[in-house]
Amino acid sequence: MTGMARLPRVMLCGERVPLPFQPKANTVFHLSGDLVWARDEVKQMFYGIADVVNMDSPNRADFLKGLKPGGKYDGTVGIYRHNISADRIGVFDKEIITALAATGTVKWIAHNGAGYDQIDVMECANRGIRVSNTPGAVNDATATTALYLLISCLRHFSLAERSLRAGTWKAPISSGRTHDLTGRTLGILGLGGIGLRLAQLVHAFPMRVIYYSRHKVRNAPEWCQYVGSMENLLRQTDVLSVHAPLRADTVHLVGEKEIRTMKRGSIIINTARGKVIDEGALIRALEDGHLSSVGLDVYPDEPNVNPRLLAFPQNALLPHMGTETQDSQREMEVRALTNLRDFLLEGRGKDLVPEMRR
Repeated sequence: MTGMARLPRVMLCGERVPLPFQPKANTVFHLSGDLVWARDEVKQMFYGIADVVNMDSPNRADFLKGLKPGGKYDGTVGIYRHNISADRIGVFDKEIITALAATGTVKWIAHNGAGYDQIDVMECANRGIRVSNTPGAVNDATATTALYLLISCLRHFSLAERSLRAGTWKAPISSGRTHDLTGRTLGILGLGGIGLRLAQLVHAFPMRVIYYSRHKVRNAPEWCQYVGSMENLLRQTDVLSVHAPLRADTVHLVGEKEIRTMKRGSIIINTARGKVIDEGALIRALEDGHLSSVGLDVYPDEPNVNPRLLAFPQNALLPHMGTETQDSQREMEVRALTNLRDFLLEGRGKDLVPEMRR
């Protein structure tokens, strides 16, 4: 209607599927692509608050063009972002953040995921753009993924299934190389929400649980023992599970020295980010038997997997399946969108990333 103020716009940068509704005009938020599970929720959450716009750019150049005055994304104030949008427009690096800031309107990026290493957070902070993530929503799915990898490495269940499917029954399995979980020591590197959920799961066996984080976790149960250094953690663990976020200071956090500090025959599980572990050091330790196996859901150069890892049949390897459930993905979408809605209504989402809380 002529003279009526336009709603702010929000953009969806996610899966490339058509949005099943046309929102009322006024506010614009951008979705990098679209939602998969929370389509009904987004209608209810932004009705009368914001116009929802799908990011339909096939490449970065088209996306940057659309952000300019009069472009198809003009007027966007907030962005819902999923990592899959990087397939078309790349990660949210300095170039994209600079373009978002140049609009003068984009002030919030609601990232769908606990890890947000595909966003240049420091550049966002410098440009006055806030970033939120979805902690908590990923805890159960990622922790159960880590549990599967842990069990499979100790019991060689992944190898056993592959052997059965190949028609060799359990010929490659040796009880001399497998272990029960009960009584083994799990060392958790980073007792955040995912690490704590894994601790709860393995306590049922029970496994002994120790952890190291930058600070002692106040709400950790008494049976979850804090150790004062990473070295102390590594020396005691039978299985190390890595739950550290990827930042500049955590690249190769687990390297040659750290791996060699562990007991011979130990296991490493990684459901965090591939670059947190020095892959070369990991492979060398597998080659000389210092590590008996590894359970990995993440890799340094996804979707590419180092073929050397495939040479060790006892390894349990997954293609980044941590949150691949409809339950967790729906919860993640809703939580990210809630941050975006709260920004529009209250000026701030609840899940601001740690770097921006200082």
